[in-house]
This record gives sequence, structure tokens and C-alpha cells, in this order.
Amino acid sequence: MGVHRVVALVLPPQSTFELACAAEVFGVRRPGLPVHYDFGVCAERPGPVPTLAGYDMHVRDGLPALDTADTVVVPGWQRPGERASAAVVDALVRAHGRGARIVSICSGAFLLAQAGLLDHRRATTHWRMAAELAARFPLVQVDPDILYADLGDVATSAGTAAGIDLCLQLVRADHGAAYAAQVARHMIMPPHREGGQLQYAATPVTAKIADSLAPVLDWAAERLHEPLTVEDLAARAGISPRTLARRFAEQLGASPGRWLLGRRVAAAQALLEETDLPVETIAARVGLSSAANLRRRFHDALRTTPAAYRRSFRW
Repeated sequence: MGVHRVVALVLPPQSTFELACAAEVFGVRRPGLPVHYDFGVCAERPGPVPTLAGYDMHVRDGLPALDTADTVVVPGWQRPGERASAAVVDALVRAHGRGARIVSICSGAFLLAQAGLLDHRRATTHWRMAAELAARFPLVQVDPDILYADLGDVATSAGTAAGIDLCLQLVRADHGAAYAAQVARHMIMPPHREGGQLQYAATPVTAKIADSLAPVLDWAAERLHEPLTVEDLAARAGISPRTLARRFAEQLGASPGRWLLGRRVAAAQALLEETDLPVETIAARVGLSSAANLRRRFHDALRTTPAAYRRSFRW
């Protein structure tokens, strides 16, 4: 498998954080990890591009750089109420037409919608702008709650850290869960967040640190081979199952059972990629009891079989 070319299209005034989400995941070489991506940036007009942070960035490449990209990232579009130039829109449509994956972070979804790439398709953006996106582009199936929507050829994310979540999801889709986990570990990122999780927590800013689920999540992640139940998690946290469910909904946007199943499937993915263990053994190690149950859960989550996944993502 050759190196995958990722090009970010910067648009004035560019958000430095949203661009950094893509640059950090795709553009940084990490000791001990294979290099799978080549990262670059381009602009409609090469030269100085102003940023929201008050300084200019110098961009050497113009729109022709998108003609050789395997993935195009639009890291925000700060003028969502305006039409982008025909040259920018045409470059995105042309890239998508020849098979490039088109990705937006936060308000970048407005540009993808202008290009018609989201018509009749599920998409998201920052929750503050979701109503505007739906109103301006009624053909787009806007989901204001999710972290990201990865449709394969097109992907959109919410704001802030959801951009990193989406970029790591793309790495996971390209090279497997174990490689993506290694990248996340180098970035000191928390475990994988599924795209269907809520964009924001309902927990008030004044919530106590003692209410954090982090300790029980770490405890459970180390015991996936055990027959853990929601009641076990609640007992470990010293709260009732009902309170536990409420905190999971507030902090993770998922139920305890769904979270636990997701961690078990992710652990199975890593073992399939990194070991030659039989499926039956992997099922026992991740708490899914049998090869048949692992295959069923694997298909429900990933629409493939453990054997096919192993063939695709051994590294």
C-alpha cells in the first residue's frame, strides 16, 4: 500500500485549530510507526493566507494540488453565509469525481454542501451552525448531535476536538484500529469516540471532578476479559445503575452497555491486527464469550467478518 496523499484546502481567514487537527494526525511522523500519509496544504491563491489567530500563514501550492490528493480536508469555512468561488467549488467536485475522499471539519460542511457533495446524505457540523446548514441546504440530512459522519467518500465532523476524532476514524478505516490507537497514544488522546456520540455533554460546567467516569472506564478497559455488567460498573463507581446510565449519557453520549461493547469490539480489532490468535481465543480475551458471538458483534459494528478484517489490516 502506497503513501496516501492528504491535502488541506485553507480558506481565509483560516482557523488554526481546525487545520492543526488534520496536520497533527496526517502530517506528523512518529517514532516506531510506519509512515502512511503525506500531508500538504493549498489555497486558491498561493501566498500569505490570514488566520483567525491574527497572523498569516504562507501557502506555496494552489488548487492544482487537489488534483493529486487521495483525501481532501476542508478545515472550516469561516464565511458560511457566502458562496465560495467557482474555482474552489469546481476543484472539490473534480477531486471527488475522480475518487478522492472529501472531508470537512466543523463549518467546512457548508463548502461541501455548496459543492453538492452532501445532497441526500447524512452530515453534521458544529451544533451552533446545524440549523443554518439545514436551512440553507434542505437536501442535506443534517444531524446536529453526532460527532462525525463518515460515509466513505465524504465525511463531516462537528467542531473542536470532533475534528481530531474524525481524522483518527479515517486512519482507523485506512489502516485499522491498532495503528489508529498507536497514533492516538502518541497524541495523548483518549480512547476512540464513535461518531454517533453526542457533540456536547449535558453536564454543567460546575460538575464535580469526582463525578468523572474516567476511573471506572480505565478499570473496565483493563478487565474486558471478565463478564462485566452494568451493575459491575456501577458498583465500581459506587453509584446506582440509574445514576451510572445518566453520567454515561451526560459525559459520553452512550449507554454503559453500548460503551462496553464498543471497547470489546475495538480490543478484538487490535488483536486481529497484531496477533495470530484464533478467533475463539480473541473472543474469550475481550469478553465476547464465543467465536460466534464475536462474529455477530463484529458484523453489527463493522459490516465485515473477523477473518476479512484481519486480512485487510495486518501490519
